[in-house]
Amino acid sequence: MKLNELRDNAGATKGRMRVGRGMGSGKGKTAGRGQKGQKSRTGVAIKGFEGGQMPLYRRLPKRGFSNAPFRKTFAEVNLGRLQKAIDAGTLDAGQPIDEAALQAAGLVGRLYDGVRLLGTGVLTTAVTLTVTGASAKARTAVAEAGGSLTLTGVGRADAAAAEGAGA
Repeated sequence: MKLNELRDNAGATKGRMRVGRGMGSGKGKTAGRGQKGQKSRTGVAIKGFEGGQMPLYRRLPKRGFSNAPFRKTFAEVNLGRLQKAIDAGTLDAGQPIDEAALQAAGLVGRLYDGVRLLGTGVLTTAVTLTVTGASAKARTAVAEAGGSLTLTGVGRADAAAAEGAGA
């Protein structure tokens, strides 16, 4: 079999109907669109139209705000995965661990807008970490393990929490 010989099974596809090509075709005159009216004509857009009544999407109040174009996306690392990488030897706990080291160890793929440390799992090794952000649970876990955490992020919540924790 060659690529130029590929075909659908017989009867698998149906040819498209050519409408408006005369009465003998069976789809002449109105071409299956019924009689007259807006919907029988081309360029119709009446999805939200309610016959002149104020449409539903305009009757309901607008709420909320979307910051999607400016939203920051962080690569996330949990404490458990960090400890597993240290135990496996892919990360050296004696050296300072930054975002580049986490990426080299395979804990994060793309860095996006930075790395955020999350508190799921247990950290038993004292480490010196430098990341963009960290959750409150992760900050306390690193401190309890005897390590230090430096936050480089510009996020208000992380900066305020770091100031309060004295990190």
